[in-house]
Amino acid sequence: MRRSMPPPEPSATAIFYRNLGWLRFVDRFGRKGSQTVEYIGGLFQMIGETVAACMSRPFYSTELVSQMDELGVKSLAITGLTAFVTGAVLALQTAYSLEAFGGKQFIGRIVSLSLVRELGPILTALMVAGRVGSGITAEIGSMTVTEQVDALRSMAISPVRRLVVPRVLAVVIMMPVLTAIADLLGIIGGLGIAVLEIGMTAQDYITSIWQQLAISDIFSGLGKTLFFGFEIAAIGCYNGLQVEGGAAAVGRSTTRTVVLASISILVSDFFLTKLFLAF
Repeated sequence: MRRSMPPPEPSATAIFYRNLGWLRFVDRFGRKGSQTVEYIGGLFQMIGETVAACMSRPFYSTELVSQMDELGVKSLAITGLTAFVTGAVLALQTAYSLEAFGGKQFIGRIVSLSLVRELGPILTALMVAGRVGSGITAEIGSMTVTEQVDALRSMAISPVRRLVVPRVLAVVIMMPVLTAIADLLGIIGGLGIAVLEIGMTAQDYITSIWQQLAISDIFSGLGKTLFFGFEIAAIGCYNGLQVEGGAAAVGRSTTRTVVLASISILVSDFFLTKLFLAF
């Protein structure tokens, strides 16, 4: 019988090309991980500088008031409309869902609790992230590209103190105001559907809300918005300061701000909800 010959050993070149795909994956993963760690470290460094700048002079109060108007008051239309429509849809869906169980009288309670505790803060924060966060990044990014930020440094003016602090404080201050108005408009939207479509009286709707809604529910929802506003403004400002290149880089940073701010809002909402429910 003829003995079968063992297969030839693969050459070093063949082994190299076989592992080339794995090496490329490890290299790409390492670069992404390094960039992520560098981004998070730079963001927290800027946050530390922002907190320190908030506790020392000079304060740009005029710029703060201007940013409160630009970032807060001018966002009222989109956040209010979103909450109003959401309250109306929520009341309509709840009515048809509870009709089989005779629970239409609970519509006011469900709408108010859903808006005040979760939907109001989350939807307001997402709308503000889309409008305000992207606007902050585009504005500061344009200043970075045109070397206006470098000009501030050359005049011994801190960009964090001059550009970041007023915007962060403005968003943090205005977010609870926008959310409170959005909650009210959402409840009014639910009231309109309850009266016009379902046949409830306005008194029954308001009474059900008054009996169920507690002060702790209101403060837990508004308390979240302070954190949401800080996240939106900090991410928007940092991405604007890190822009390198031309208009295309500004566009990419703007998109990154909206995505990261939205993700941070949704993730932090889970932990904030657990925190507020613990008290």
